[in-house]
Amino acid sequence: MFDIKWIRANPAAFDEGLKRRGLPPKSAEILALDEQRRAHVAKLQEAQTRRNAASKEIGQAKAKGDEAKAAALIAEVGELKSFLQRGEEKERELNAKLTELLAALPNIPLEDVPVGSDEKDNQILRKVGEPKSFDFQPREHFELGEALGWMDFETAAKMSGARFTILKGPLARLERALAQFMLDLHTEEFGYGEVIPPFLVRDQAVYGTAQLPKFAADLFHTEDDFWLIPTAEVPLTNLVREQVLDESELPLRVTAHTPCFRSEAGAAGRDTRGMIRQHQFSKVELVSITTPEQEASEHERMTACAETVLKRLELPYQVLVLCTGDMGFSARKTYDLEVWLPGQNRYREISSCSRCGDFQARRMQARYRKNDGKQLEYVSTLNGSGLAVGRTLIAVMENYQTAEGNITIPEVLQPYMGGKSLITAEGLA
Repeated sequence: MFDIKWIRANPAAFDEGLKRRGLPPKSAEILALDEQRRAHVAKLQEAQTRRNAASKEIGQAKAKGDEAKAAALIAEVGELKSFLQRGEEKERELNAKLTELLAALPNIPLEDVPVGSDEKDNQILRKVGEPKSFDFQPREHFELGEALGWMDFETAAKMSGARFTILKGPLARLERALAQFMLDLHTEEFGYGEVIPPFLVRDQAVYGTAQLPKFAADLFHTEDDFWLIPTAEVPLTNLVREQVLDESELPLRVTAHTPCFRSEAGAAGRDTRGMIRQHQFSKVELVSITTPEQEASEHERMTACAETVLKRLELPYQVLVLCTGDMGFSARKTYDLEVWLPGQNRYREISSCSRCGDFQARRMQARYRKNDGKQLEYVSTLNGSGLAVGRTLIAVMENYQTAEGNITIPEVLQPYMGGKSLITAEGLA
């Protein structure tokens, strides 16, 4: 959500930001509606002032015995009351219309974000680690998992349909180990507070992080008006909804391991094999609440935290800055981490770390009190995957596969796997 005062003062900059997003200018439409709303509110204020004055004049007229004037004033007050009632309804309609218009617009990208239309225009910032050379043709994760007998797509499809997976035995334990490793790293080394949030939320929570109203089709909705969370970003960011924090509390860092649910409405035909694009998957999410001054450095820190997971797992990856056409709706700058998948012979996204400024905070009315004790400002919000657990499982399987079709367990995960070092068709070895 945008500050209408900022748009009034910077209409050209606002339209330029939308242009960089590939959108047409909107300031004229927004400001025309805003002017209509403000003029209407001014009329209501004038009417209310006159009504208060006329009400006092009624008593004065009666005290003087001027019943004709008192009657005329009573009639005027009645007309003003009716006008105010109708006017207040119109004011609500104008406010709702302006809010609806603003809520449909994405965040404005920062100046250093590259302009582009889609993922082809993203820029690689750095590559870390060298893809491993195999003396055999590496297989994709679903080929490995099915051959081992620990990954079952057929049974999952019978009970739930496409884009679901059943993990069994050692692979189920490996996914759990990955999540535990990530949580331990982020809480013990990086100071994130662990949270177990609700997985079902109401409209205002999903609106606060800007999945609603624009992306309702991408979410799962229950008959009793709950939304299944598409990511823990939603409940974690809403922890500060309608609150006033003290500046001394910031930055506030939280993490959670949760299931995530996405309809993948726009993904027909994409990644239909395997676990890359699922309706249900798990993720360890990172969320930071900061002051505007802390936001840029916190973005770099959060990205480094996510990168550390890949470094400890010794998985090759690259870091990209997303172009304006590929960024998420709420983001004003995003770094993507892409891990190397030898079975696909390409890098695939495993984390997005985004800074959102006050875009979500305005929707949530999340503010902080500056150290002077007087001034209130909106917080800045950031979110990132630290990491997508299912995709990390895929990366481990493909990068640590053997010629026999087994999977070597990364050393850092072995303590979580009972000290075992290999996954075979017989189990852990």
